[in-house]
Amino acid sequence: MGTFSIWHWLVVLLVVVLVFGSKKLRNLGGDLGAAVRGFKKGMNEDGAQKQDAAALESPPESSAESGGDKGAS
Repeated sequence: MGTFSIWHWLVVLLVVVLVFGSKKLRNLGGDLGAAVRGFKKGMNEDGAQKQDAAALESPPESSAESGGDKGAS
C-alpha cells in the first residue's frame, strides 16, 4: 500500500506528458540541465578563486630562509 509499482509510475508519466506536452517537458529538461551546468561552473570558479586567494595570502617560503638553519649545524 505504501509503495508504488512500475505501472503506477508509467501512468503518472503518461498523465504528465498529456498535461504538459512533450515539447514543454523537453524545454524544462534543457533548462534544468543548463542550470546544473551553470551551478557546477560557478562552484569550480569559486574554488579556483579561493585557491588563488589562499596562495596570495601565504607567501611562499624561500630556499634561503629554510637553508640557513641547515648551514649552522
